[in-house]
Amino acid sequence: MNRELKLNENVVFGGKNPMVLIAGPCMIESEQLVMETAQEIKEITKKLQIPFVFKASFDKANRSSIFSSRGVGLEKGLEILSRVKKEFNVPVISDVHEVHQMELAGEVLDIIQIPAFLCRQTDLLVAAAKTDKVINVKKGQFLAPWDMKNILVKLKETGNDKILFTERGTTFGYNNLVVDMRALPTMKDMDVPVVFDATHSVQIPGGNGTSTGGNREFVPYLARAAAGVGIDALFTEVHPDPDNALSDGPNMIKLSNLENVLKPIVEIDRLVKKI
Repeated sequence: MNRELKLNENVVFGGKNPMVLIAGPCMIESEQLVMETAQEIKEITKKLQIPFVFKASFDKANRSSIFSSRGVGLEKGLEILSRVKKEFNVPVISDVHEVHQMELAGEVLDIIQIPAFLCRQTDLLVAAAKTDKVINVKKGQFLAPWDMKNILVKLKETGNDKILFTERGTTFGYNNLVVDMRALPTMKDMDVPVVFDATHSVQIPGGNGTSTGGNREFVPYLARAAAGVGIDALFTEVHPDPDNALSDGPNMIKLSNLENVLKPIVEIDRLVKKI
């Protein structure tokens, strides 16, 4: 069994603790969207008794096209996420792409997320770890799960051992990802809590030419399978209207469907952990 990582009194990753939900829209499109989505997810997770961390990116720096929307930016985004923390009393997480953003991001974020494409960037990892916040590293689509050991060493060398690893699929040929469920116990054996990213795992990178495609209908199946293997957190991107979202719409869960998607996953999680 992997060790526990306590974020606060309500959110503990690992051990036999209930699966944590990390959820929210892919990108901060507007303050109104973020606040309404956070409120709805908070109500759902309270009803289902799921610990909740709100996620939204202030800057999507790795869009397929230079013409794609990137979000509201660092300062405005952190301001909105700070409001989410205060009004809904939930921790917040966001992607951080550049070293110079770390200090400011660390003042607001409870968890700093390293995007999959950047998971081997040593300076970025070290800067994140030096904030002394919890660091969630998404396993690169190009990495074998056992290669995450090198990333673990980079982070721990700073003295920060508050680390999460996230599985989000592996590149399989062109414009396709597959999930190898063996990656979850492999990374757990490194003594870190493990997250399964159900929505990015169904992406079709670059599948729409200038944007990423996806198959959101497969999200519930993969999430249930991962819960059966054993996970400490489930990462899902959620939007009230995914078909008109400004980023990652094809793989996001529709907000109105979230409760029904989560119910069987929670049951599986409790069965596996004998909660």
